[in-house]
Amino acid sequence: MATKIPVTVITGFLGSGKTSLIRHLLQNNQGRRIAVLVNEFGELGIDGELLKSCEICPEEETGENPNNNIFELTNGCLCCTVQEEFYPTMQELIKRRDSIDCIIIETSGLALPKPLVKAFRWQEIRNAATVDAVITVVDCAAVAAGTFASDLEAIAQQRQQDDSLEHETPLQELFADQLSCADLVILNKTDLVDTQTQNQVMKLVQHELPRKVKILSSDYGKLDPSILLGIEAAVEDDLESRPSHHDTEEDHAHDDQINSTHVILDCTFDPEKLEQTLKNITETQEIYRIKGFVAVHNKPMRLVMQAVGNRFDKFYDRLWKPGENKQTQLVFIGRDLKLSEIESQLIAL
Repeated sequence: MATKIPVTVITGFLGSGKTSLIRHLLQNNQGRRIAVLVNEFGELGIDGELLKSCEICPEEETGENPNNNIFELTNGCLCCTVQEEFYPTMQELIKRRDSIDCIIIETSGLALPKPLVKAFRWQEIRNAATVDAVITVVDCAAVAAGTFASDLEAIAQQRQQDDSLEHETPLQELFADQLSCADLVILNKTDLVDTQTQNQVMKLVQHELPRKVKILSSDYGKLDPSILLGIEAAVEDDLESRPSHHDTEEDHAHDDQINSTHVILDCTFDPEKLEQTLKNITETQEIYRIKGFVAVHNKPMRLVMQAVGNRFDKFYDRLWKPGENKQTQLVFIGRDLKLSEIESQLIAL
């Protein structure tokens, strides 16, 4: 019987650094032939395009387009669209198993990993693939800033007094479920906090873990692939040790008020002015995540702009291709977003 394809599931909340982790892994693949499934929350595939821009395997060396190994699933969170989105894509990858060493799945930042892992119990997939590990990426700076806990010390004290602390918000439940399913936790963006804060976040994460799981610190996902791959956890056979807030539900529901919207503009921007305008927008609307590409005046390269809350990051990833439409494309994920207000402020720049 042929060896099963090992599949690594990369999960974590919006903006935790999943795509950066996978980019680094692909660029340092140590000869592995890796297929990637990217699940975006929204119609505009920014993360998939970022991975394609890695240029990890030039066409002239392989005789084929390396981007054929990157699949974008944009019809909703995988945990809700397993049959419609995931299953047919996995079937195609299984047919190509002789040319694939491993598969990486990047879930949406709002997805639960456990329903996805359950799909690997289906006979058609179980015979050909296994979940090598679930890796949960945590944005250390965001958690420290109160994204999931307003006061880390107060939460820790309350939990010491009451192990059954309730009244978690849906986002806190999601954060807990992503951690609960983990075989490895990556505490990312640790360079943005001091040692004391990092230790506080570490304790918070450890409390959410239902069993002993290794936690590694990372500076924007720069880790040796040998640490991330080959864990051999066979996660689909170990779901009972990974409790979820949704275990008693036949179906789970996402927060209907959280939505994704995007703008596409045929104009260039000054990066600093654009960033300031986007910061102003985050002060008037509840925005969790911004990501996209920006056309910059008199610049031959495409600017990647990302934000978690009011913390922004930007870098040039590649030259605009000949004949490529130099558009500014930005995705916004948040609660009850007002697209018309976002567009009017950007157009006014």
